[in-house]
Amino acid sequence: MKLLDLSADLPMIIEVVDSQEKIDSVMPRIDEMVDSGMITLEKATVIRYTHKHEQE
Repeated sequence: MKLLDLSADLPMIIEVVDSQEKIDSVMPRIDEMVDSGMITLEKATVIRYTHKHEQE
């Protein structure tokens, strides 16, 4: 129980990677949900992206 009390007010970071249009479409709802804190938007430069396909 003490561990839960300690971690109840720690900062939280949620990262979302998607197209600018999709981010823009959900920002009003995200803004409503955050009553205390900071919302930031940052552009990312992808240097490398890989994805391994699982064989069926």
